[in-house]
Amino acid sequence: MIILGLNAYHADASAALYADGRLLAAAEEERFCRIKHRAGFPTQAVQFCLREAGIKLNHVDYIAIGGNPTAKLGQKMAFLLKHPGLGRLALQNIRQKIALEHDLARLHPGLPISALRSKIHRIEHHRAHLASAFYASPFDTAALLSIDGSGDFSTAMTGTGRNLDIHVHASVDFPHSIGLFYTAFTQLLGFPHYGDEYKLMGLAASGRPNDADRLMRILQLKRNGLFALDLSWFRIESGNILRYDPNGSPIVAPLYAEKMIRAFGPPRLPEAPLTQAHCDLAASVQHVLEKVYFNLLNGLYRQTGLKNVCVAGGVSQNSVANGKITQQTDFNQAYIPPAGHDAGIALGAALYLQHQRLKMPRKEYLSTPFLGARFGHADIEALLAARGLPYQKMEDAELLPFLAAKIAGGAVCGWFSGRAEFGPRALGGRSILADPRRSDAKDLLNRKIKCRENFRPFAPAVLETYAADYFELDGPSPFMEKVVRVRPEKQALLPAVTHLDGSARIQTVCPKTAPRFHALIAVFHTLTGIPMLLNTSFNENEPIVHTPEEALHCFQRTQMDLLVLENCILTR
Repeated sequence: MIILGLNAYHADASAALYADGRLLAAAEEERFCRIKHRAGFPTQAVQFCLREAGIKLNHVDYIAIGGNPTAKLGQKMAFLLKHPGLGRLALQNIRQKIALEHDLARLHPGLPISALRSKIHRIEHHRAHLASAFYASPFDTAALLSIDGSGDFSTAMTGTGRNLDIHVHASVDFPHSIGLFYTAFTQLLGFPHYGDEYKLMGLAASGRPNDADRLMRILQLKRNGLFALDLSWFRIESGNILRYDPNGSPIVAPLYAEKMIRAFGPPRLPEAPLTQAHCDLAASVQHVLEKVYFNLLNGLYRQTGLKNVCVAGGVSQNSVANGKITQQTDFNQAYIPPAGHDAGIALGAALYLQHQRLKMPRKEYLSTPFLGARFGHADIEALLAARGLPYQKMEDAELLPFLAAKIAGGAVCGWFSGRAEFGPRALGGRSILADPRRSDAKDLLNRKIKCRENFRPFAPAVLETYAADYFELDGPSPFMEKVVRVRPEKQALLPAVTHLDGSARIQTVCPKTAPRFHALIAVFHTLTGIPMLLNTSFNENEPIVHTPEEALHCFQRTQMDLLVLENCILTR
């Protein structure tokens, strides 16, 4: 039984492929086309998944696509009657339904559209999010939350998962969205691009939530855990909120209304300096998001009484909030998948069809993010030979101590190893590594390598068995999905990965999931006494590198000291 899952015609287009209940491959289209958050049909991601499985499209039994134009149809029509400027969205849904069959057919010339039509199953956006978290989790039973900007006219959905069944409890209708609330203030703070919300989250660590009480006037928290916005603060009704340029890049229209500008000041120009007032506003917005988030979760706990919770959707990528779930709610454990954002819809759509509709038994939870492309030594050596580049080749027994010593001596290393990660985090497959003890590492990496704002933080990748010695955490964080406190007595040891507020976005590394990366950190630990490395994504204002050639280009145009392509080492 082969199921192809898709997130298509939406930002973070992606594909995933399951064979007999096992996940073989998953990838985001942006990794292939090099356009961040690429929308449209994920042609190259689908082709990759089929190659990994060694099959063609006609061998696929089911095609599950996240997104159902008929979901909440009554609510959509009522809203469109009041806001005709948004009517083009309905036309887009119709065009996309027609385009899907033709885009799939182009992947297999000669395969009639009629042969594909019966295979296609549409899964509501937030149900796919719920499935991507629950069915991928280790829990047989759990409370479920999906929360994001919007999808299929919902912005949040709660439910319960029990073995093969997902039962939906309630949802919040567009335009009442904590995701759009957060985006509006992200834009006001001078970060206008789709996906910039993580910049506000990073900036919040430098501020104080002085404006939180004023911000709470913009929304209402309900006793059942749900919420509503005062829409007079937002420009949601003026036209199409989200559109795509000819290359498929998402563009979000300004969401802040004049009322928000009068209350919190004019939008900051992207090039303008950041002041303490900007930091304080960011901290206040983050504080309010957390209040909404935990109100939803506490309402869900009161309804279910369950101790495990699974969360997905764009807001689930807010790692600062995730790190506080077990402190601020009665849940004991939280599972957030490695691709909780919209790319995870591809997995979720396939999983919902597989388990909820077809009742196939669950086989294993998603413990690894390494689901993307891999490249052999022959490919890498051929590339380096064609470029005439000198390199050393070492086996791991020699390479890992060599690299650990270089990093301990101050080197910054590009690390390209094994399969690429699925999701927005570099977790040891496509990473830039440095010594977490370096006090100058943040400035060096942000200014000379990442070419980004100087407040942006970096993550510690720590051996799982030592994590509790350095961080105040409630369990493993394998997908870098939580921000937790660095233990006060350890903060001075780790200046490169400790945020201004004493926290860190942690990745715990175990030998089963990432054996080579774990081995490298273990060697660094033996050498230095510190069981972690600074880990950040291998890119420079672009999607994370995907191929050896892209890794080489990034190395050559930045000021990294070393590049490791599997067992080949390039130095400056």
